[in-house]
Amino acid sequence: MTNIRDLLAKNMKAYRSALGLSQAKLAEKVETSTHYIGMIETKKNFPSPEMLERIAAALGIDTIDLFYTERNLPETLKTYRKSAIKDVKSLVGRFLDEKLKELK
Repeated sequence: MTNIRDLLAKNMKAYRSALGLSQAKLAEKVETSTHYIGMIETKKNFPSPEMLERIAAALGIDTIDLFYTERNLPETLKTYRKSAIKDVKSLVGRFLDEKLKELK
């Protein structure tokens, strides 16, 4: 049987890493300290329901995704990462198009 702290720590770190976020960047998005994020990922602290929701929102996932054990997490993360990269490429492309229009 898997411990809930273990699940949260493992999944949170996996999603954060898949997005290329440091603990500091996630902490900034969640509006908390890097130390607090580290404490969660090392299983020394467990966040409130509100903080869980903020973490999930910052990672772009549903809160329940932080606790899944049954689905193939590595495959899910690959798909998630591909989607995030596609979104970033699209945003950068639109930004560059706008800047080029301004220069003309």
